[in-house]
Amino acid sequence: MKKVVLLLLFVSFFRLSAQENLTYQKPSATILALADYERAPSVRMDTKKEYILLMYRNTYKTLDELSQDEMRLGGLRINPVTNISSTVTYINNLKIRKIADKAETQVTGLPENPKITNISYAPNEKKISFTNTTTTGVELWIVDVVTAKAAKLTEGILNANLGNPISWMNDSQTLLIKVLPKDRAALIDSKKDMPTGPTVSTSDGKVSQNRTYQDLLKNPVDEANFITLVTAELYKITLSGKMELFKKADLYAGEDFSPDGNYIMISTLQKPFSYVVPYSRFPYTTVVYDLTGTAIKTVNEVPLYEIAPKGFSSTRKGLRSMSWRADKPATLSYVVALDEGDQANQVPFRDELFSWDAPFTAPAKSIIKTQQRYGGIQWGTESIAVAYDSWYDTRNQKTYLFNPSNATVAPKVISDRNYQDIYGDPGNFETKKNQYNRKVLAIEDNNMFLIGDGFTKEGQFPFIDELNLKTLKTKRLYTSKIKDKKEDLLSIEDFKKGIVLVQIQSKSDFPNYYFRNIKSNKLTAITAFVNPFESIKNVYKEVIEYKRNDGVALSGTLYLPAGYDRAKKTEKLPLLIWAYPAEFKDKNSAGQNSKNPNEFTFPYYGSFVYWVTKGYAVLDDASFPIIGEGTTEPNDSFIPQLVASAEAAINAVDKLGYINRKKVAVGGHSYGAFMTANLLTHSNLFACGIARSGAYNRTLTPFGFQSEQRNYWDVPEIYNTMSPFMNADKMKTPLLLVHGEADNNPGTFTLQSERYFQALKNLGAPVRLVLLPKESHGYAAKENILHLLWEQDQFLEKYLKN
Repeated sequence: MKKVVLLLLFVSFFRLSAQENLTYQKPSATILALADYERAPSVRMDTKKEYILLMYRNTYKTLDELSQDEMRLGGLRINPVTNISSTVTYINNLKIRKIADKAETQVTGLPENPKITNISYAPNEKKISFTNTTTTGVELWIVDVVTAKAAKLTEGILNANLGNPISWMNDSQTLLIKVLPKDRAALIDSKKDMPTGPTVSTSDGKVSQNRTYQDLLKNPVDEANFITLVTAELYKITLSGKMELFKKADLYAGEDFSPDGNYIMISTLQKPFSYVVPYSRFPYTTVVYDLTGTAIKTVNEVPLYEIAPKGFSSTRKGLRSMSWRADKPATLSYVVALDEGDQANQVPFRDELFSWDAPFTAPAKSIIKTQQRYGGIQWGTESIAVAYDSWYDTRNQKTYLFNPSNATVAPKVISDRNYQDIYGDPGNFETKKNQYNRKVLAIEDNNMFLIGDGFTKEGQFPFIDELNLKTLKTKRLYTSKIKDKKEDLLSIEDFKKGIVLVQIQSKSDFPNYYFRNIKSNKLTAITAFVNPFESIKNVYKEVIEYKRNDGVALSGTLYLPAGYDRAKKTEKLPLLIWAYPAEFKDKNSAGQNSKNPNEFTFPYYGSFVYWVTKGYAVLDDASFPIIGEGTTEPNDSFIPQLVASAEAAINAVDKLGYINRKKVAVGGHSYGAFMTANLLTHSNLFACGIARSGAYNRTLTPFGFQSEQRNYWDVPEIYNTMSPFMNADKMKTPLLLVHGEADNNPGTFTLQSERYFQALKNLGAPVRLVLLPKESHGYAAKENILHLLWEQDQFLEKYLKN
């Protein structure tokens, strides 16, 4: 392993030095045995469930992978040498298996040291395409499903800088690919290039509500390099490797074939670019072409979207959510805001959905208006579709059953609910593929089908309901009630026979796939992945429920060391609480429990579960609801609710007699880190805390954060009170701060932890800051993750256990 020096800034009661020069460390043996495991493959099955593709990857990335060349432009992180996102997680092996067989077949002919991504099936599912990234570029490869043989179709000429550069055509013999232009301009080295003038940004005086984004364009050199990296040519390529230019070089940002395959909708980015929003909000033009490349119609022109109205239910003006209807051969649908995209404008209907038939010579037809902000559609038949809308301020969601061919027939509201009310969730409509190979509503004998998670007060019981389209009444077809196991219902494979694809797991059984016959209750195993964490299979696990001092129901998953005597309770354990706050508009939804004690125990760096092997009690995913009922906002009482939830959690475990309440630590990542810092600042409940990749000064996110819609100037007292940085003089509890050195998440700039550390250090707080080299908001490199676990272990042993 490379001896790469970490920048570790350290202040404590017992040391006077400000920094340590420290090479990478590994955690203790019990934690290392769990962390250094072999990941099971992910799977993908064809539509007919004849073949299963097994995709293998390393458990972690390496620091070397994170250290590749990278350019950060327009919200993207790109490797300019290979022309693909620098954040991709690659697959390194493929195997294929007939589902009816047990033996797996190794795909032969794969590239040496493969870096596979962008996997997709051909429409007939007889071929699989993927890209392979070499040291110099991105190649196109094809796998024959029946023979399990792979073959290279191109050299490293693909441009994957904006995502998957491959689109299958309907004949399953031809693909449309993005290719690097032959006359591509050289990238400009901004460090060497002499500037010709200052960078100037202007405002036209319009009010907007933009959040703080990372990796934006900053100057004309960035603009030029962005154009160079994104520009591509579109080529058709056959399975024999014959290439034909389809469209000349441009800034292609999306290609989508019509269901019948006779048209393709292509979007291209336009100028002016922006230095305050990412490329997804740059101007773009959308044109529909036929298969010869002849332009049929310019169907959309979207301007730069820098001026955004306030509120999560606001949106932009103009045509949006444009896509092909799945139930028609070549018909577009799109939405237009009837309130100009501003939720503050009062109108009877917020959005209007249109349908537009190719070749787009006739006007588009209005097919439905929604009372709230449009949230999506599921197409079915000529006369059946389901549309959704929602409104953030009320957490309301409506589901409409309507006839897309007859706008004079009023839509029927078949669901009108609080979308955070998981106990009242009716489930999601099942789909199946139609003659165009597109997913549409599954309709059998005038019935549609709903698959639900099945959360209730008594526990989780996933279900399948049948909805009669005439009476709109539901009939329960199946309820999962497997003792000591969790069953997820994934899809209905045969409606007549009652065959359902499911995944079953328990706290010590790794999740595996099965076919369940819901009529005979017969189970047929598909996979047999083993538990890689045998050493913790006997750990005690329980979902505990308790109440906050205001009556709000809370819950958390409690872990106790294997062999701990829960009857005698002679040993009082130190307690670790890991959590992440969530906002609600009502106490009922906030108090609902989505935890299942039969979920597989999967330790990873994002929780404290590892430490149950070191003699700690762990309360994982503890509830920390922040509630704002009526006209109040959740953050109006953020701190009191946070402290009350923490106190309730400690009281609940203490009441069981397991812990020493003077030895309790709290931790969290991102908003959970923000929570941790506030708890240590505003309470005396904890002996120490671990805060990772958080934001601590809300004046640096002045136009909203998390679920806060108001800006700093609306409620400065809320921003200041919630900011641990503003209250750093009150924080005297030992704190371990961790941050990725290259955090890419909006709002959680690495600077947040650096400035908070400096404040705490100068104010005499016991704090340690660890910056993980090359890491983004989530951590990926094995060296960094193992060192992180070592840091946390050392910190907890020092400030909590001993």
